[in-house]
Amino acid sequence: MEVYRKFMQRLYITYLIGSFLFMVSLGGLLVFSSLHIPRSQLAWLSSVFLVSAVIMTILDILVFIRDTKPASRLFKKEPLPWPEFREIYMQIHRLPFLTVKRIAGPRMAGFSFPVIALTFWLIYKKFLALPVCFLVIGGICAVFMAFLQALIEYYLISWASRPLIIEAFQISERNYGRRISLEGQVMMSIRYKFQLGAFMIGIFPLLLYGIVIQIGFGGWEQAGSVYWQLAAMTLAAGLAFSYIGSRLLAREMERPILHLYEMMDKVKSGDMNIQAKDLFADEFAKLISGFNHMLEGIKLQNARSEQLIESYFSTLAAALDARDPYTAGHSQRVAEYAVHIGMLARLPEQMMDELRKSALLHDIGKIGTRDAVLLKDGVLTEDEFHQIQQHPVQGEMILQRIEPVDAMAPILPGVRSHHERYDGLGYPDHLKGDEIPLFGRIIAVADAFDAMTSDRPYRKGMDTDTAIGILEKGRGTQWDPYFAGLFVEDYRQKRNND
Repeated sequence: MEVYRKFMQRLYITYLIGSFLFMVSLGGLLVFSSLHIPRSQLAWLSSVFLVSAVIMTILDILVFIRDTKPASRLFKKEPLPWPEFREIYMQIHRLPFLTVKRIAGPRMAGFSFPVIALTFWLIYKKFLALPVCFLVIGGICAVFMAFLQALIEYYLISWASRPLIIEAFQISERNYGRRISLEGQVMMSIRYKFQLGAFMIGIFPLLLYGIVIQIGFGGWEQAGSVYWQLAAMTLAAGLAFSYIGSRLLAREMERPILHLYEMMDKVKSGDMNIQAKDLFADEFAKLISGFNHMLEGIKLQNARSEQLIESYFSTLAAALDARDPYTAGHSQRVAEYAVHIGMLARLPEQMMDELRKSALLHDIGKIGTRDAVLLKDGVLTEDEFHQIQQHPVQGEMILQRIEPVDAMAPILPGVRSHHERYDGLGYPDHLKGDEIPLFGRIIAVADAFDAMTSDRPYRKGMDTDTAIGILEKGRGTQWDPYFAGLFVEDYRQKRNND
């Protein structure tokens, strides 16, 4: 609650300073110090300004309370529902923009309209002897004063809101167990912020000077043609300079940011082999250097993570193969055959990596099979064979417990389905044809080929030609005809070339 109290104090101070400057600069500098009228008329003008200030204050405070009140609900004892909490968080981020709207609306309209209307009435009733053109000049000046004040308060409110936003971060993690964020939403483009700010700062002093001089001359009717020529030339040059300068400044600020956006999009798409170009000689050079340094750190960390993952998969496969000396290296060989089939089928690179991992761990479920069954030399009984048939399901269950779940998800179908048959007579789910997952159809070919060509305690491995003949004969019944065909045709083509 202390954070909210300090936040509101800063808002009140900013509000009072802004309102005071608006009235003092518009009323004191432009009117009372520039006009040369009797004291009785100054008294009438003072009354007009006072009445208008009261109207402005009432309207302004009502809108101010409406805009800032939601922030207090962050500090209720009972946590708010997440959508409501998020909406309040967004409202805090919108406060600087809402301040601009409040200044352009209630503050300017609540002050300027009564001033113009009451002054016009006093001129009509002959209580004031002022040219009507002064009302036009005053209205123009009020608009520019409001813009300048909005610009200043925008940055002040942005600064004042930051401690409250930080507190919202902490509340989000403490009460909801998640981090709240704008998720990249842009409340106000930096281009327009800089362009409008630079333009207003550049042109305002020139316009202010021109308006004060006009009032001092007694209106545009009293100024000579020479003055108007000089004033028009000066104003046109000032406008052009401010506009061009503001656009150049905004573009200069935006270019490095857009360049970093471009690099970030590439990183999001998975391209880590990039580097932001060091095209800037100001503080953005440090930002570019920091981005590149951070990216190098991420690449190094990713490489280490990949090494750990690879060693993890290899260790699991080695642990499985170590249970049976006669099948040592089986998992690695099946992975190599599966990857070869994937290359023949021109699978994408990422899918190839997932296929290799799935093939490497396709028999991981046998860890849960008893040695008496797994290492039995003779023919298996029906019950023992049923236990062996459970290893695809057990393998899937083992891998489902590994975190993160989404990283393991692509390799699970191949582990579960590598003993399915194309004709639907396989296990564990009796899938048929294209119902069998892609990795399962590929691994089935690789697994069968290695099993046929490897020595077992109860038989010697087949020669390669015999195994290839069996694969060809089983296309469309036991194995997927496309993947088995690729493997068979590639083998025979290589043999003919030799």
